[in-house]
Amino acid sequence: MLKQLGELASKALDELNKVSGLKEIRTWQTRYLGKKSSLTQILRSLATLPAEERREIGARANEIKATFEIELARKKKTLEKAKIATLVKQEALDITLPGYSISPGRLHPTTQTVREICSVFGNMGFQVVEGPDVEWDYYNFEALNIPKSHPARDMFATLWVDFETENGDKPMLLRTHTSPAQIRVMERTPPPIRAVIPGRVYRYEATDATHEWMLYQIEGLAVDKHITMADLKGTLFEFTRRLFGDKRKVRFRCDYFPFVEPGVELAIDCTACDGAGCRLCGNTGWLEILGAGMVHPGVLRRVNIDPKTYTGFAFGMGVERISMLRYGIDDIRLFYSNDLRFLKQF
Repeated sequence: MLKQLGELASKALDELNKVSGLKEIRTWQTRYLGKKSSLTQILRSLATLPAEERREIGARANEIKATFEIELARKKKTLEKAKIATLVKQEALDITLPGYSISPGRLHPTTQTVREICSVFGNMGFQVVEGPDVEWDYYNFEALNIPKSHPARDMFATLWVDFETENGDKPMLLRTHTSPAQIRVMERTPPPIRAVIPGRVYRYEATDATHEWMLYQIEGLAVDKHITMADLKGTLFEFTRRLFGDKRKVRFRCDYFPFVEPGVELAIDCTACDGAGCRLCGNTGWLEILGAGMVHPGVLRRVNIDPKTYTGFAFGMGVERISMLRYGIDDIRLFYSNDLRFLKQF
């Protein structure tokens, strides 16, 4: 068998010296180092040989295998250098040209806006908190002053999870707003509370230029002693100043939300016409950006916070709407169409 190994080594190295291309070298590698090669078969048959013969033949076979691998690597390097030299000589490869640049990744515009809004409120002492996307009816509606018979439920095109109780109720859903997380925060955190809550919300509705079935919202909550509407107005005024610039005007008007009392809407003067009136603002000069109000006493009682001792304010906004106003985007569907021509602008 030693003679057989010697003949195999001599034949293989002679063939390797005659190889002139990378394709041929792959064939040689399979023939002499592959799983079905003669050398591999000899190594696998060592267990059947006597101990002394096994030691001698095994050492010689491993030595030949190591030689094959070294010579193969050397031959590959030589052929690759020759190929590059040929290309350079034929001017098919200009090694003085710079390589292709790698496009850096970037954050989605919605993620950028979420982080920026959270940063603004974080600098004002608010803690970022998250809640579950799949929520219970109690947190999404009941605890927020929206019982089953309340007409405000009609405003939420709810996506119910396929789960029923014995009486036929469906208590589980994809949350329709991020307000349920406010209840969860107040349940486990005694006042004072300062929290801002970003997350996805879901609505069962047709999509168009201003509606999406999934979007992002950010809710804010503050509960403490002696909090008043003045604190709410001051906080939101500072938020709009930092996000939209010092020159933006702010308007508060009464509005209705079941879980606040009183409720307000916040609008800024139109970013396109500076309040003069245009198509974007419906010729009103104002753009509504969020809803807010003082936390309803009934909501505080449900989480065992005494409304005679503590008061609070809450606010909520659609993140995509903020982005659309800041950047002049006229179709919310662009955010989730995965069109790189759109996304690369941010």
